[in-house]
Amino acid sequence: MAVIPIHELEAAINYWRGRSPSSGDELSLCKEASALSRPYALLIVQRQSGLPPEQLDDEARAAWEAYERFRNGSRD
Repeated sequence: MAVIPIHELEAAINYWRGRSPSSGDELSLCKEASALSRPYALLIVQRQSGLPPEQLDDEARAAWEAYERFRNGSRD
């Protein structure tokens, strides 16, 4: 995938939120959802529809790649 569409980034955030719901009194996101929420917010602010995976930091990229494995049917 050359560009991660914003709707797929949102789906990945929702996947992680489903696996690890918000916790604590402040309802903090899990680390994976939090890592993906930063580039997602940037896309919204910049009015862009997607971003290349290379623009993700290490934590966001790991969360994205794990989501992709899930989406593609691999459970490792």
